[in-house]
Amino acid sequence: MSPTEADTLSKSQQAYRWIKERIANQEFTPGYRLVLGSIAGELDMSVVPVREAIRQLEAEGLVTFERNVGARVSMVDDSQYRYSMQALSILEGTATALAARRLTADDIRNARRINELMIETLEHFDPRAFTALNQEFHAALFEKCANPRMLDLVHAEWARLGHLRDSTFSFVPGRAQESVREHENILVLIETGAPLGEIEKAARRHRSATLDAYMIHEHPDEALGLPAF
Repeated sequence: MSPTEADTLSKSQQAYRWIKERIANQEFTPGYRLVLGSIAGELDMSVVPVREAIRQLEAEGLVTFERNVGARVSMVDDSQYRYSMQALSILEGTATALAARRLTADDIRNARRINELMIETLEHFDPRAFTALNQEFHAALFEKCANPRMLDLVHAEWARLGHLRDSTFSFVPGRAQESVREHENILVLIETGAPLGEIEKAARRHRSATLDAYMIHEHPDEALGLPAF
């Protein structure tokens, strides 16, 4: 966080971002105990804004609070992962469609460049690098969404996924090759001015297909009963 950015944020927002970044980066791993006094000392603030930040993270599901134990980074839960992926398929699909008409030729070229980098990683596959590029690709398509609330929701689910799964592609690496092909299909739809409903459906199916691949791999019995999204 830059000094200028820090100046514009309240102390609770600063604490929130500081903790959330460390959860996303796996520095604070599942089960890690969040000691309010230590965090307050690290950030040179009182425990009050830190407590407010912890409450916000608890509301997002990234932190759990137990009486007589305190705050801890939430444990990984496959059901929570499934819920986030289902939510993200809807939210990101909508945000991508709402941004589609705002994207320039340069935006499309940039997204295609990122997808080409993803293709290059397939030969010597690195799930973490692929996941980082995947997030960059999708952000290039949805960040121009005119609805700021929708963007906030998409970012929140991305952050939650970063906590729940370091990389889904670690579990289903074969899904990566299908994913980059679907990326190109979404780009073509946007380039050719396809109906927004068609763009939304393609983006939504793309996200759902990754969830389906994971569930079939990890929980084949449960995957049979999953509703279509």
